[in-house]
Amino acid sequence: MAWFRRTQKGIQTATEDKKDVPKGLWYKSPTGKIIDAEQLEKNFYVSPEDGYHVRIGSNEYFKILFDENNYTELDKNLSSRDPLEFEDTKKYTDRLADAQAKTGLKDAVRTAVGKSKGNDLVVACMDFTFIGGSMGSVVGEKISRAADYALEHKIPLMVISKSGGARMMEAALSLMQLAKTSAKLAQLADAKIPYISLCTDPTTGGTTASFAMLGDINIAEPGALIGFAGPRVVKDTTGKDLPDDFQTSEFLLEHGFLDFITKRSELKNRVNKYIDLIQNKPIRA
Repeated sequence: MAWFRRTQKGIQTATEDKKDVPKGLWYKSPTGKIIDAEQLEKNFYVSPEDGYHVRIGSNEYFKILFDENNYTELDKNLSSRDPLEFEDTKKYTDRLADAQAKTGLKDAVRTAVGKSKGNDLVVACMDFTFIGGSMGSVVGEKISRAADYALEHKIPLMVISKSGGARMMEAALSLMQLAKTSAKLAQLADAKIPYISLCTDPTTGGTTASFAMLGDINIAEPGALIGFAGPRVVKDTTGKDLPDDFQTSEFLLEHGFLDFITKRSELKNRVNKYIDLIQNKPIRA
């Protein structure tokens, strides 16, 4: 605004001295509810008015699940290469570098081991902020190694899925991860080691077609989008109108694809109740 107009309106503060409200102090949910960012964090990143579960990443899930946020990260320096020398609007190597710089992550999944309510637990958590949580060779390898660790130490494995599907920049190599991870989970099943799959928003594509739906129990957060192809693709393929809640957690629970839906605030307790039950331990509150 020009200085003479600012003066006419009674604005005396110079533009360069004017302080804006810092970004990130408030969050607005898709339903229009506004919540203080600090309060949102204290509420497990769930809007208290409408129960909307805000998308979060591995840092936040590890903090929720591991006692005192104490854990050891596994294979943390594993990162993708570019065997196909893929290039679309930009080189794959540049896309990886940009994603790593922006997110501080090496790839779209982090794996860790620690205590959860006193139980040993291996957790593999996907991060949607890294190229849409796409599943490439590193994602498949890290989940497979997490399964190996759980198998070797005979402790439960939990995978938290949040993905747009297979990573197109790795083509068939990314699709191979479906079979690779599924084979590792079969080894866990043979050894009678519990595997817990948590589907969050969104869980789609190759993740849904493999490890996300192979849990001894399959659970989800409220309102999560879970499916293979998106609703628009399904509608165009089938030529039929779809229910309003199609591919939501609630729809999948009703049709037998999930064992239960859990609020994020109850996640740690409910996961550990299952672990206590399956390992024949006294069930704690």
